[in-house]
Amino acid sequence: MLADQLDYVVGVDPHRDSDALAVVHVRSGVVVFEATVAASSEGYRHALQLVDAHASGRRAFAVEGSGSFGAGLTRFLTSRGERVLEVSRLRRERRSGGKTDAIDAVRAARSVLGQERAATPRAGGERQALQALVAAREGAVNAKCAGLGQLRDLLITTPEPLRGELRQLTPASLLRRLAASRPETRRDPELRGSMLALRAIARRVLQLTAEERELAGEIERLTRKLAPQLLDQPGVGPHSAAQLILSWSHPGRIRSEAAFARLAGAAPIPASSGQTIRYRLDRSGDRKLNRALHLILVTRKRTHPATIAYIERRLQEGKTRREATRCLKRYLARSLYRLLEHGAPTTA
Repeated sequence: MLADQLDYVVGVDPHRDSDALAVVHVRSGVVVFEATVAASSEGYRHALQLVDAHASGRRAFAVEGSGSFGAGLTRFLTSRGERVLEVSRLRRERRSGGKTDAIDAVRAARSVLGQERAATPRAGGERQALQALVAAREGAVNAKCAGLGQLRDLLITTPEPLRGELRQLTPASLLRRLAASRPETRRDPELRGSMLALRAIARRVLQLTAEERELAGEIERLTRKLAPQLLDQPGVGPHSAAQLILSWSHPGRIRSEAAFARLAGAAPIPASSGQTIRYRLDRSGDRKLNRALHLILVTRKRTHPATIAYIERRLQEGKTRREATRCLKRYLARSLYRLLEHGAPTTA
């Protein structure tokens, strides 16, 4: 157990402006010390000084939300050689247990004591850069889709004959024409206002398209550097590979391929009743990772001969198409985990 390896656990409940600390003695479970420090470089140094004074033995920091509000503290502690454990979102006790930042820090510390192997925070560096790029691209894509939808809605109420002219254009031609239009030459106030709105939206969409392409190119470059073996697999594109890297993070963080499948929501769960023996997939886990596996399978089921043959064989055995897909998703999680963890290609 993790409790056999430590003398103290420092629970941390991080927030935007402050971090609550609680030092818990492992053997007795007693709270040795509590404090609140500022969420800044100076505050992190002060926190480490306090911990040195009250927990000088074998220790580890249990940080809740190490990828969000606790990212700064996690980065600081890791650079100082401290052992940092990631604490997932804590289950709140019943209302009589109370709720304060100090109580949450104690709960974070005690939550790791009964575990055999607590999770480690995700890696920083290039992986963190990849996460920022993926988030920025996702925002650009969402804004672009919203702009195209708004443009489509405005075209419905555009006055004739302009509406008839624009409806015949392809999306690319429509955007170029609207972006180069000159609404100020129109005398009709309704037509002038409509064209001003359409031009603004078209230019916004073109700008977001260029932004998305720039970010996508940088994502592909970084993905090829971090895990080029992924892009050699059928159906795995740069964006799916990027999500696989983000969820996996670094070697050793996820202890087994079964744990990776559970994280991806691809672990089979018994759902049998009577004489019916069947399984279903886990609905929890990292849904973005699950979506990446789904998109890879969608491509493979259309273009990959081995996947197509596997589905046909399963259908002949009496499996439904959904059950065959579930088996494939579990196999895919195993195969990709081995690629990420060891870098050696596996036979498809």
